[in-house]
Amino acid sequence: MANDETVPIGEYAVLGDGRTAALVSRRGSVDWLCLPTFDSAACFAALLGTAHNGRWMLTVPDATHVERTYLDDSFVLHTVYTAPDGTAVVEDAMPLADGRADLVRRITCTQGTVAVEHEWVVRFGYGAVIPWLHRVVDPEGHHAIRAIAGADSLVLRGDRLPHAVGHRHRDEFELHAGESVELVCTWVRSWDPIPSPLPVQERLAATATSWSAWANGCRYEGSYRDKVVRSLLVLGMLTDSETGGIVAAATTSLPEDFGGERNWDYRYCWLRDAALTIEALLEHGFRDESTAWRGWLLRAVAGDPKDLQIMYGVDGRRDLPERTLDHLSGYAGSLPVRLGNAAVAQVQNDVLGEVMCALHAARDAGLAESAESWSLQRRLVNQLVRQWREPDRGIWEVRGARRHFTHSKIMAWAALDRAVRGIEEHGLDGPAELWRSERDAIRADVLANGWDPQGRTFVQSYGAKHTDAALLQLVQVGFLPPKDDRVTSTIAAIRRELEVAPGLLHRYLPEVTDDGVAGSEHPFLACSFWLADALSRRDELEEATAVLDILTRLTNDVGLLAEQYDPYTGQMAGNFPQALSHLALVRAVHSHDEAVARKAHARHRTLGGA
Repeated sequence: MANDETVPIGEYAVLGDGRTAALVSRRGSVDWLCLPTFDSAACFAALLGTAHNGRWMLTVPDATHVERTYLDDSFVLHTVYTAPDGTAVVEDAMPLADGRADLVRRITCTQGTVAVEHEWVVRFGYGAVIPWLHRVVDPEGHHAIRAIAGADSLVLRGDRLPHAVGHRHRDEFELHAGESVELVCTWVRSWDPIPSPLPVQERLAATATSWSAWANGCRYEGSYRDKVVRSLLVLGMLTDSETGGIVAAATTSLPEDFGGERNWDYRYCWLRDAALTIEALLEHGFRDESTAWRGWLLRAVAGDPKDLQIMYGVDGRRDLPERTLDHLSGYAGSLPVRLGNAAVAQVQNDVLGEVMCALHAARDAGLAESAESWSLQRRLVNQLVRQWREPDRGIWEVRGARRHFTHSKIMAWAALDRAVRGIEEHGLDGPAELWRSERDAIRADVLANGWDPQGRTFVQSYGAKHTDAALLQLVQVGFLPPKDDRVTSTIAAIRRELEVAPGLLHRYLPEVTDDGVAGSEHPFLACSFWLADALSRRDELEEATAVLDILTRLTNDVGLLAEQYDPYTGQMAGNFPQALSHLALVRAVHSHDEAVARKAHARHRTLGGA
């Protein structure tokens, strides 16, 4: 493989330490890493440019076969290289729970002899800044290489350090059976001393144990267990262990349209995606993340409810201006490469619906509601009462004209519904009559204006004739009973308009939706899982299983999903790994299992009655 050849998105694995994440290719190149947090500047940015923009390669260049897996239920990656004269395994991980920002790599020759290629190219500032590189000695007397620029520095230590070649460090060597080389790359502020080294093998083992212990909290033991547990692990990995914020993905600007401009920065905390993540985690017994996210939410949205944003930084900051990184060539030539996200300023009236559903699910799961949290919810709901009648940008963050999106109205209904149920079912205080009245008004408005009687379907926006896959969520939030005739015909219309391969849906058709961006896109995985979810809730179990089987086979070899999937080329598209795709998988399987249980219960009752 040529150094700068574009690596398919699906050929990456992810490592994470609870604060940030790295993408590693099948050929052992760390092509993306932001340190110390998800939304920090990248120090390895080859993913969006070339090797010159920074990467860390550790590989067996003449390998004829590569196979990789995560160790048990963890993010410790094992990659096995089979070469003509031997085999080697590379263990990669970002250690957990020791307050460090490290990436640990260990290569071991397990048979014969292997040639190893090692290259360390550091570029701070998203691949733009060539650092000052020099040899140093750490506190234990070990030699190291330190790269410094501005506030950042990286320190490379190990059994064998590469040599300077221009503005990069390279090494080529052989390993024989039983020999290994350990390497550690540590981020540290440029003015701080180099921290002491820590034992590699123990940290690899401890990291695997920590992740596996977390995964053991999953209550699911069904036929899709591997897919569900890996998806839950991804959601846990995308949750900042310090702040409680949940990012939408680990990357920016991986294209929805290869060679096009549909490239967005997803390394921030969308309230919608995070709330849906919380519901997925709660359904499988993970409560601590819900408590942490509720605390993050209180801090992030504190202030005037009119100032509610749809997204925030990992630390809760509000200022996320969008700009382009013009020094990068873009993934597969897809430009621009964006930093920040202009959608932060949009009004999206659906967002509070997802938030209120998640917080209500937390109450149902037994998490005590705090006075501060309920006070915030009351203020946000009262603000929604004042603004739900206004047009907005909708769930897909269109950059065209505002519209009365039917999905936004349905989710506004859900927000009022959960607020009312907070009073009725959990004894919380609030203006129940006002909220009930507004909830009923939204419902009447949607049924009058969001329903097309000729097409027998709910439509994307008031006055439109086309539909939108987001409308499948009306089943999830209980706007109508799953088997209502209007639900039946809407699902049929969505499949007729948006299904381009079995089970794979576009979220909408750009040619009839003015989203303000040129180009097209591929089927949207979350929407496709929403289809399986809706079919399960309707007890169409055979069809739901067929769709779910198709979708769960689309994960890559280590169980990861991007945002979109091209059924014609078999390639993933969009940012990666994508929380929305993984949470939708988890929730679709949950609904499927509930449908299986209902069917079994009905069969039992029938047999008992006989």
